[in-house]
Formats: sequence, C-alpha cells, structure tokens
Amino acid sequence: MWRKGWREQALSQIEQPWDLIVIGGGITGAGVLFQATAVGLKALLVEGGDFSSGTSSRSSKLIHGGLRYILNKQYKVTQESVREREWLLKEARNLVTKLGFVFPNFERYHVKTSQIGQIIAVYDLLAPKWDHRAYSREKILKEYPVLKSEGLLGGYLYYDAAMDDSRIVLRVLKESVRNGGTAINYLKVEKLLSDGSGQVRGVALKDTSSPSGKTFEVNARVLVNASGPWADQLRGQIGQSARLRRLRGSHLIFQREKLPMKDALTLLHPKDNRAMFVIPWEGTTMIGTTDIDHDPALDVNHSEPFASQDEISYILDASAFLFPGLALNQSDVISSFAGLRPIIKGGADTPGKESRAHALWEENGLITITGGKYTTFCIMSRQTVAAVLKKLGRLPVVKNKRIFPKLPRISAPNIDPSTLAYLLGRYGNDTAELIKTAGAGELERIGSLPNVWAELRWAARAEGVIHLSDLLLRRVRIGMLLSGGAEDLLARIRKAVQAELGWGDEQWQAESAAYMDTWRRYYSPKPG
Repeated sequence: MWRKGWREQALSQIEQPWDLIVIGGGITGAGVLFQATAVGLKALLVEGGDFSSGTSSRSSKLIHGGLRYILNKQYKVTQESVREREWLLKEARNLVTKLGFVFPNFERYHVKTSQIGQIIAVYDLLAPKWDHRAYSREKILKEYPVLKSEGLLGGYLYYDAAMDDSRIVLRVLKESVRNGGTAINYLKVEKLLSDGSGQVRGVALKDTSSPSGKTFEVNARVLVNASGPWADQLRGQIGQSARLRRLRGSHLIFQREKLPMKDALTLLHPKDNRAMFVIPWEGTTMIGTTDIDHDPALDVNHSEPFASQDEISYILDASAFLFPGLALNQSDVISSFAGLRPIIKGGADTPGKESRAHALWEENGLITITGGKYTTFCIMSRQTVAAVLKKLGRLPVVKNKRIFPKLPRISAPNIDPSTLAYLLGRYGNDTAELIKTAGAGELERIGSLPNVWAELRWAARAEGVIHLSDLLLRRVRIGMLLSGGAEDLLARIRKAVQAELGWGDEQWQAESAAYMDTWRRYYSPKPG
C-alpha cells in the first residue's frame, strides 16, 4: 500500500465517476473515508498537503473530554468525548494509551481542593467510570519533586489518554484503502465544479507533488468538505458566508531529562487561570496549549501556522510558575508547533468560552463537517456518512465495522517488549513486515525515543511519503522530538531511506534543505 508507483496508478484512474469525494486528509476526512468504504461506497479522499499535515498533526496529543468544558457547561461535548475516549482505549490498543493527570491545587487558584474533586467526579461519571483519587500535598511533592511547593494545598489524580495524532490518521486511512477506498495526498482542490442548477458535482484538482502540476476534473454523486479550519474557503466558492472562528493553539517540547514527568499535570495559568497541561509524550515532555484567534494575515506569507513569541513566553511563564527551580527558558526548548482549531462561531467574548461542538451543513449539494474535537472523530464521521447515504437515497445506516483491527501476535525475541507494543500500536498488521525489512542495527531505538530506525525505512517504502518533511514530522516524529530537527542524523537517515524513496543525490539535497527551512520557520524554538 502506497508503495513505489502507487501515486501514478491512482492518478491514472482518478477521473472515473465516484460515489463520494472527501476533501481533507485529517482525522475527520480519514474517518469519513473509512465509514464510507465500510458501507460499500466508491470513495476518494484528496488532501492538498500531506495526510494529517493540518490540524491533525498539531493537537495536544490527547484523547480526552476536557475538564474545562465542564466549567463552560459544555456537558454534551464532554460526555461524547469521554465515552469515545473509553472506546478508543479498547479499540486502538497501544496507540491510544491511558495517562494519569495530577491536578495540583495552589492557594493562588482561590479554589477549594474539594471543588476540584467534585469537577473530576462529574468528569468520571460522564464516562461513566470511577477512577480518581485525592492526593495530599506530601504525595504530590514526593512524585513531582520539581513542582512548586509554595502555596501547594493538595490535589487529585484522574485519567485521560495520550496518542500520536498523525499515526492515528495513517492507521485509519490505511484501513480505508484496504476496504477499497482511495486516498491521495498533495492533490489540491483548485475549484468546486457545479452543474447548471448550482449544485456541487465535482472538483478541479492539481497535483502539487511535482513541477508538472497536472490537473484533473473529477465528478462524484456527493462531495464532503472535511477541510477543518479551511472549510470556509471551500464554502465561499458557493457563496456561503464564513461560520468558523479559527483559533490557534501552540505547544513547546522539552527533553525529558530537562523536565522529568511521571504522569501529566494539569495547571491553571498564573496570568488568566486558563487550563493547560504538562504531558510526557514520545520520550519528551510537552507543555501547552494556548488558545488565541489566528490572524488571517499570517497565512499570506506563511504556509503553516507557528507559535508566536508571545505564545512561547506565555507557555514559559506557566513553566516558571509550576517549576520555579528548573528555570526553563527558550534555549531549553527542543521544538515548538502550532495548530488551528475549526471552532463554530458562537459569539463568545474569549476563545476559551467557545463551544467545541461540531456541525454538519448541506449547502448547494456540498456537505460540510467541521468543528468538534479529535476525540469525537468517529461520531462526526458516522453522522456525515449517514447524511451522504440519505442524499444517495439509501437508508442512513452506518455499519459498526472495526476501525483498528485486533493486533496480531508477533514473536520477536530480538525486540524489547515495550518497543514491540509501541510498533504494534502504530503499525498494526504492518508491524511484522516492518520488522522483517529492517536493515542491520535498525531495530535499535533512536536515542532516548521509543522509535526505532526501521520505522523510517518502512515509512519511506510504504506510507506515501512525498517530501522529507512528511517522513520526519508526521510518519516518524523525530523532527519534533530531537534537538535541531534531527539535522545531525540526516546522514544516517539518508542511508535508510534514499533508495526506498527513489531519490537521486540532487533531490536528496533539495529535500534536506527544504525540510530544514520548514523546521526552522515553523517548528524550531524560535519560529517565524
């Protein structure tokens, strides 16, 4: 799947008629493609950049409901989310993993610790489950000796889940393709095509993966707009007014040695009491997120969102409050990243008070699914395909087909059990072949990360990599997890992947330069 020649073959057949075209290769679009193929629709997904390159590779890496949504009285969103979390923990084993959160309470929060406990109890009951406990001041400081002790009153332990957002998208897309769907990245929608009555009937596409920029006109019985924060741009082509408030959330990543974390921490920012998290992720520690209105003017000269200096300072202020003895500063940051959230405009005075509910609209024959949370992608995709089936004159019944197949049993005595579990979660039924194709020394871990070198070779061979950024920022996240974007490892990476990608020396040099430029502008400790 997505091996050498896959793209040319897919493009040679693209101008056939389709039941459904899905626009957007993030988690929502991937979910829609899966549900469509599960009910036998002939479905095509197109993504203007790389799979998951928009919002779905830039999340807080959590499958959760969000305690703060309870405070905003967004009970329905929270309930949907925590129930989906419990389902995904069972469905996506080793890819979605249980993660403890300690919520320490400080005097300056002006909140009783018992009130925090009450909120967490409601959070659990919405799941429903009962899996939290009170922590004394002494217990918290014992488990988190780097934590601020002054004004610490006590706190609570509760549980959510962690994940790798890009890998979930890849897993869902791969299962969709196995079901008979087609998914193509770097295929940009230039224009919506309408019939004489003004109903959307197809798309004009441009292949941006090569200088030739070949174009296609493709028709379908139904089109779904799953382009997230960019949904209004497509809707504008059919005369619809903007309905989204695009909010930016940014994160900073630190070496685990610099900021050691047993579990995650929930905190309230000392400036505005906004909830934030400190999260152990993929061998590093991440702090985020911000929540600000994204200035559209930034999109003119920048192809990707990035963390502003104000956001970086805001996150560092939170770390200074929580970990005063560590004296973390910008020079300690490994990388940064920012993502845009598609929030339905609700007229709230601050971004944090806007609802995270999703919306489904049908306008001039175009079905748009947007808003929502990563955690609720299955709910969103099922509702969308139900609307598609209704439009096709079929009963709107979506089959409950398993998205993530049961993990295979693999005997790999030369691999550490924790590494094998990690690979199974991210690669599923491809894991055995990944291990089989590993070169000498490629089953060793990459530094202190959970990744092994063989992942790079496998992704280059079988995961639709077009650019080096796809490989190092989304297929295997080492561009975000290692200092300098893993620039000092490019020579070894080259040995593993250049032949797999079919790149000559000139193309490798061009891709390396383009990747490092992308990293410096959008993912470095000082982006922009």
